[in-house]
Amino acid sequence: MKGIIGKKVGMTQVIKDNGEVVPVTVIEAGPCYVVQVRTPEKDGYRAVQLGFEEVKPKRLTKGQRGHLERAGVPMLRYLREIRMRSGESYEVGQVIRADIFSPGERVDVVGKSKGRGFAGVVKRHHFGGGPHTHGQSDRERAPGSIGACATPGRVWKGSRMPGHMGAKRVTAQNLEVVLVDSDRNLLAVKGSVPGPNGGLVIIKEARKQKVAKGGK
Repeated sequence: MKGIIGKKVGMTQVIKDNGEVVPVTVIEAGPCYVVQVRTPEKDGYRAVQLGFEEVKPKRLTKGQRGHLERAGVPMLRYLREIRMRSGESYEVGQVIRADIFSPGERVDVVGKSKGRGFAGVVKRHHFGGGPHTHGQSDRERAPGSIGACATPGRVWKGSRMPGHMGAKRVTAQNLEVVLVDSDRNLLAVKGSVPGPNGGLVIIKEARKQKVAKGGK
């Protein structure tokens, strides 16, 4: 499975030749280095470990520095694994750039969503809240009843309640690659991707691509 690590730059728009305006998210993708190759014989599964963003050696632990030195790659801040299919092959030290993808391909973008802190049910779950009249003064954004008195006599597990919102791993699926700039290591994908500007993302080949009729 093709994949690369990158950082979200921000959103803009691209105007196609036919005049269509497409909202896109620009991602600084790579260059990434192959640090390690996992094999079923040795590790029990097939994957490739990629490193991204060069950093000063003093920013890493001794174990991290030794791991990167054995691979013969620069000191890298981020290490992530991407599963491989049988038949795919990578070599330690290989450089992967944004041109691994081409315009028109479909990708999944994995990132960490923006943290919203402790949020109520109106913001977190889009509840409608209580009525604004009939004597209510402080219940407009309250969740309302969360359980009956006698039956079941408790709150059901999994009920939508106030709590920590955001800061979770989110995948935006089946996004179209609109633009590839290999000189500046930039990818532009249609639509939005999770996380703030500057947030780390993983771009992978889409797993749920639509297949034309007849399997072609």
